Order: sequence, then structure tokens, then C-alpha cells
Amino acid sequence: MKKNKKNQEAVTAASSIAISKQERRELNRREWKKCLKRDWQLYVLLIFPIICVILFKFAAYPGMRMIFMDYKPALGYDRSKWVGFETILKVFKDADFFRALKNSIIFNFLDLLISFPMPIVLALMLNELRFPKYKKVTQTLLYLPHFLSWVIVASISYVFFKPSTGLVNVLLMDWGVISEGIPFLTEKWHWAVTYLLMGVWQGMGWGTIIYLAAITSINGELYEAATVDGANRWQKMWHITLPGIKGTTITLLIMQLGRIMGSNFERLDSFGNVNVKDFQYQLAIYIYEKGLSGGNYSRATVVSLFQSLVGMILVIAADKFAKLIGEDGLI
Repeated sequence: MKKNKKNQEAVTAASSIAISKQERRELNRREWKKCLKRDWQLYVLLIFPIICVILFKFAAYPGMRMIFMDYKPALGYDRSKWVGFETILKVFKDADFFRALKNSIIFNFLDLLISFPMPIVLALMLNELRFPKYKKVTQTLLYLPHFLSWVIVASISYVFFKPSTGLVNVLLMDWGVISEGIPFLTEKWHWAVTYLLMGVWQGMGWGTIIYLAAITSINGELYEAATVDGANRWQKMWHITLPGIKGTTITLLIMQLGRIMGSNFERLDSFGNVNVKDFQYQLAIYIYEKGLSGGNYSRATVVSLFQSLVGMILVIAADKFAKLIGEDGLI
């Protein structure tokens, strides 16, 4: 009798779980229909971006088979010669590839080291401003460089940093700081510093948006309790604000690590010249010169795929490490 009762109870519990799951599914279905009916205009607007993602991200995957071919656009995939791993071996035996790879890693690492903390610092500074109008104007001015193309940013750089007529050099010479113009854009070491700092200037304002949003989500009662305990503004920032945005910081850092192998052709080409070729020659330039401009699309695809695979591995490894130290991670 006891066994039968236990079996009946188990059956009843299982059926109640099944019913609750079915009810949950029905509730979710009703909620989804309600959201779709309410916000159908937004879903319609999403159709075009989704089509673009499918076409340019997923539909392009079959084209990656050209890494095993001597691909010629006029012949297409069917008539192009199949060469196996020959193109891949050529790329990894090319000294120019390793020179471009070394420059890309060094400059992207330095870019990450310098550029990544700046939006955090700027967001903390903006958060401490107590005049709303001044804060809004400052934020707007800091966001503007993000909307400028690298061609315009490079043009501004040439106006400011020309050795003889650039504004910075003219002011420094007028003040007696230097006797002759500094070659900010024509000597490779000065160029490297200018290149990195202009990247910081162009992107740090836009990067503060996410951090400011994360700061506003911190519970205000924590600051009130800290004030009661006698904490000053620096202590509040160090013990409340920074821990409050730690999850956002780690997520963005993981995403940035995925770009450590990438390079921006527009940025490099706009700032480039013959005198700085040693540092300017990165993977984006290599892909253009050795691949696209020469019609060697197979080589360009090999290098691009290599960049993507390494970036994916870095993101997954960083995500695993973040979870090991107790953070949420990305995936």
C-alpha cells in the first residue's frame, strides 16, 4: 500500500510539473504575441539588419573554400584550380606576413593598454560633475570625434602636428620649449605615439556611454550609506562605483581581446607615409597589398580567417578565465 501511495504521489508530482511546464509555455507564447502586437513596428525595422547579417556574415561562409583554391573571379569556384594547402603554406612562409603580424599584435596591444582604461577614467570624471548643463555639453563634445572618419582625424592630425607649420610645433617653438619642429608624423617612433594617442582621442568619448549607463544602475542607497559612514568622494568611487561597473568592464575587455589581431585599413592608410612604413605595415595593409590589390583573393581570405580564428580563441580563453575567477564572463 505504501509503495502504491508513493507511486501515485510521484505520478501526481510528475503530472503537475508537466502541467506547469505546459502552462509556462502557453504563458510565454501569449507574452510573445502581446509584445509582437505592441511593438510590431520595431520588429519590422529589425528585418533589414537581420537580412544584412545573414547575407554578409553567414551566406559568405561557403566562400571560405577559396583558401584551398587558386581562386580567379573570372573562373569562379567551379573552374578555379584546387591547390589544397599551398596558399596557406605560402602565407606562413612569407616574411612580410610575420612582419605585419608582429606590428599588428604590438600596436593592438598598446592600443588596448592605453585606450581601454581611458573611457573608464572619463566616465568616472563625468559622473563626479555636479552641474547638469555643463555635464551634457561636455559629453556631447567628447562624443563628436567618434563620428569623424579616420580620413578627417588624420587631416586634423596633419594640421596640428606638421613639423614646421603645425599648431603644436608652432606653439612649442614660440614658448621656447623646442628649437625645431618635432616630426610627429614623419618619424616612426613619434608617429607611433601620435597614432595611438589620436586613437584614444577618437574613441574615448563614445566608450564612456556604456560605463555611464552602468554607473547609473548602481543603487543610490549605497552612496547614501557611505556618506553616513563618513566616506569622501574618492572612497565612494573606489569602493562603490568601480566594483559596481566591474562586470561591464570585464565584458568589454573580453570583447576587445577578440580584436587584438585585427587592424583598421582606413586608419593605417590615412596616417601612413613612406617614412613610417616599418610601423604602418600591419595585417590590413598586408591583406590589401598582397591580396586584394594583386587579385590574390585566396591569400587575403587565409589571413582574414587566421585573424578571426585567433580572435575567437582569445575571446573564449578570456571568458573561461573570467569565469574561473568568479565573474559572469561573456558566453
